[in-house]
Amino acid sequence: MITVTKSYLPNKEKYKSYIERIYESGWLTNNGSLLQELEQRLKEHLCVKNIILVANGSLALQLAYKALNLKGEVITTPFSFAATTSTLAWEGLKPVFADIDAETFNIDPNKIEEGITPETSAIVPVHVFGNPCDVEKIQNIANKHNLKVIYDAAHAFGAEYKGQSVLNYGDISTLSFHATKLFHTIEGGAVITNDDKLAKKIRLLMNFGITGPTTIESVGTNAKMNEFEAAMGLCVLDEIDTIKVGRERVWNKYKESLADTNLTFQQWNEHSYNNHAYAPVLFNSEDELLKAEAVLKENNVLPRRYFYPSLDTLEYLESKTVCKVSRNIASRILCIPIYPNLCQASQDTVINTLKAL
Repeated sequence: MITVTKSYLPNKEKYKSYIERIYESGWLTNNGSLLQELEQRLKEHLCVKNIILVANGSLALQLAYKALNLKGEVITTPFSFAATTSTLAWEGLKPVFADIDAETFNIDPNKIEEGITPETSAIVPVHVFGNPCDVEKIQNIANKHNLKVIYDAAHAFGAEYKGQSVLNYGDISTLSFHATKLFHTIEGGAVITNDDKLAKKIRLLMNFGITGPTTIESVGTNAKMNEFEAAMGLCVLDEIDTIKVGRERVWNKYKESLADTNLTFQQWNEHSYNNHAYAPVLFNSEDELLKAEAVLKENNVLPRRYFYPSLDTLEYLESKTVCKVSRNIASRILCIPIYPNLCQASQDTVINTLKAL
């Protein structure tokens, strides 16, 4: 099977060498030396001020909401993975959806203000497929209404905007380091902020609010990344350039080979570049998508309907907003296989199948 993604496994011997360090120290979790090393290296690699590694991307979002004391309603996008809104609902916050731009797939800044009420405390946009949002317009809206901004940057590892890390925008950005991501730690995530006091608060929240062997300062949870995951992250980071080159090769081949089809590609932010985290293609209709999906599966290709359904359709969220653009895009978009070691023959199978439709 040619799957939509494939977890990158780094050099086995190098991973074993990190595991040996864990066995020698006997330190398995709770801010071990490998985690500290990974945090420092990621801080330098991503050019960010504070990065706090956590157990997964969902907990990263939940820590962000807690650290900023969010209440009431939060403006967010309906076109994302379920975690973006499920974490809000889990924390007792009400997601209020603003529709998306039909070409970038990101939240449409022009739709945000119409959803703001006296109960609104924040905006949670998503850099969809790693494509940076219109961060300046969003920040202007936030400043005007005194709102916090938390970017779900799960797909945006290494993404830049106007020459600097897109993670430096907003009050907080969060990353996912799930096994399927461009950079991964098996499971894992990170919280990024330029605010030192906020970073200190997040570190407190992620470890039960404990400040010492006999002191507990506040409420908290367990969101710690362990040493085995940090070891994987160090290995993957060592090979990140190889990963990026491989993904870019695959994406460029799709772009070139499918240019003469009826498929449409995401419009990228003009102040950024594609980090090739995903390979989404847009069909003219849902019927065309379903036909393509079926034929691909007949040829042992497993694509994925990222992101479907549009989150404003989820009954348990009781959304009163109908996001027509998001629903339309969600019904017609399909992510096709992309990973560094996708061989030419497998990619040709995907391309030829799509071109033959």
